[in-house]
Amino acid sequence: MQTPDLDQLDIAILACLQADARTIAETIGAKVGLSAAAVQRRIKRLRETGVIEREVAVLAPEALGLNMTFVVMVEMERENLAVLDAFRRQVLADDCVQQCYYVTGTADFVLIVTCPDMAGFEVFTRRMFFDNPNVRHFTTSVAMDRVKVGLTLPLEP
Repeated sequence: MQTPDLDQLDIAILACLQADARTIAETIGAKVGLSAAAVQRRIKRLRETGVIEREVAVLAPEALGLNMTFVVMVEMERENLAVLDAFRRQVLADDCVQQCYYVTGTADFVLIVTCPDMAGFEVFTRRMFFDNPNVRHFTTSVAMDRVKVGLTLPLEP
C-alpha cells in the first residue's frame, strides 16, 4: 500500500474518527473548518486508500465475562515459511487471540489472549499449543491490570 499524502485537515479528521468513529461529518467539519460534503469526500478517500482500514465497536471484555488477559510468547519448533504461515492462519481463526505479532528475539510470536478464566485459557493452550507439534515452547504472563488498551495511532508529526 502506498501511503497517500495527508494534510493537516486529513490528520484532524482522522483524530476525530479515532476518538469516535460515529462522529458525523457535520460535527467533524465544524471542528476542522470544512463543509460536511468535503469531510465526507476526504473520509471516502481515506477509506479507499487504506488509511482507514475498518471501523469497529470497542467492547468491554468484563461486560462479556472475558475477565482475564494473557501475554503469551511462542517459540516455534522450526523456522520455515510453511510452519509460520500455518501458525498465522491458526491465530487468525481463533477469537481468543486479540493481537499477534511476529517478533525478533527468543520468541517467534507474541500473542495477547483474552479468556473468561484460567480454565478457558487451559482449553485455549491445548487447542493452540499442545495440539500443535510445531510449537516448541510457550511462556505466559497474566495481566494484572489493563493500564492502556487501544489501537489509536499518534497523529502528531
